[in-house]
Amino acid sequence: MKARLQKWGHDLVLHVPEPLATQVGLKPDSQVELSLRGRKLVIEPVSASDLKLDDLLARVTEDNIHGEVDSGPPTGGEVL
Repeated sequence: MKARLQKWGHDLVLHVPEPLATQVGLKPDSQVELSLRGRKLVIEPVSASDLKLDDLLARVTEDNIHGEVDSGPPTGGEVL
C-alpha cells in the first residue's frame, strides 16, 4: 500500500490508513517507536508495558487535568 507524506510545520506527516492501524492496534495518540533499518523507516507500536510513569505524567497539562470528582458519601468498607 502506498501513502503520501505531507508537510506540517517543520515536520513531515504520514497518514496511516485505518485498516493498517487497526491491524497493529494503533489508535489516535498511540505512541510509536521510529527507527531506521538500513534505509528503511520502521514504525512500531509501543506496548503499554514500555510506558513509564514519568513519560505519562509529562503529558499532563493544565488543559487536560480534571478537578475533583464527587463520588457520593462513603459506603461499605471505607466507613469508619
